[in-house]
Amino acid sequence: MEDNYYTYVIQSIPDPAYFYKGHCSDLEKRLKQHNAGQTKSIKHKTPFKIVYYEQSKTKEEAIIKEKYWKTAAGRRYLHKILAS
Repeated sequence: MEDNYYTYVIQSIPDPAYFYKGHCSDLEKRLKQHNAGQTKSIKHKTPFKIVYYEQSKTKEEAIIKEKYWKTAAGRRYLHKILAS
């Protein structure tokens, strides 16, 4: 059986200008954790909604993608996708 990993972007519902990027193996479970306030650094921005994600075959690929999305070029890439 093949594992799946996700790199995702969530948007704060009360503060729509705030986006968070991360990676996980269970997207639905991770969103529930974020919305339950289990991520201390963004707890004050809850609730969130998933606005974009990409699937990867390995955890390493997902981490690399997350790191890229956090660069200036990666932010431009996501802005272009999210604006369409």
